Amino acid sequence: MSWTLLWIGMLLAAEPDSALQARFTELMRYARQAQLATRPLGEVMQALGLRLRGAPYAAGILEEGPVETLRTPLDRFDCVLFVESILALAQGVVQGDTTLAGFRQRVEQLRYRNGRMQGYCSRLHYFTDWIDDNARRGLVRDLTQALGGRRVRRQIRFMTTHRSRYPRLAADSTWQCIRRVEEELSRRERFMLPHHQIQHIAEQLQPGDIIAFVAREPTLDVVHVGLVYVDAQGRRGLLHASPQGGVIVSPDLQTYVQNNPEQVGIVVARPLDPRRR
Repeated sequence: MSWTLLWIGMLLAAEPDSALQARFTELMRYARQAQLATRPLGEVMQALGLRLRGAPYAAGILEEGPVETLRTPLDRFDCVLFVESILALAQGVVQGDTTLAGFRQRVEQLRYRNGRMQGYCSRLHYFTDWIDDNARRGLVRDLTQALGGRRVRRQIRFMTTHRSRYPRLAADSTWQCIRRVEEELSRRERFMLPHHQIQHIAEQLQPGDIIAFVAREPTLDVVHVGLVYVDAQGRRGLLHASPQGGVIVSPDLQTYVQNNPEQVGIVVARPLDPRRR
């Protein structure tokens, strides 16, 4: 890789554009006007997520470019980027840090192993790994087992067996690093709530809870993620960045799961309020 490309990547990571600053400022202005800082973290997440409803879906945002950079767009999302962005925004609101620099730092903490960006392999590519790493650092709690989830084990190897889908895996050293991550992840015991159990635990779900949809594909852990949405009548839906419609609310969580054949169940993680840690 040339020094020119490396310098461009570092510049992009260090200098967010003015459009991002404007979008961020508008969200923080809304948070102040709505007095979101006085509300529970999950409710703040739901309110901010609804503010972004209609933003387009864009696949592969974090795979763009020749080097790993801290990408934090607020005008387009894939499903994981949406969850990370909303959680980082809400953490800032309840902690009183409404600076763009603080937001980007919190995204880095959520997205990368041990909270630090150290190249492509440091990114938490598999979402169950994302949950585990952030749980270890006290940012979320995996509720799946406590909600009655059953034990599952998987041989995770989707990325390394689909190498051509990930341009940066062309480098053997990067491929080997990701393979080591997969091997370690495959050794962990996991829990999953099958489809038929969701209706029985729905009332225990809170606004802003993270729902990860377990893939039918046996070499992959999770195929989609979103946030629990609770309407005025207490019905549980899904607030998410969808390939069909961008950031939307799917009003009934059980119906959404049953109508998606690529999914076989869910994992539930609850973001922890930094004011109570």
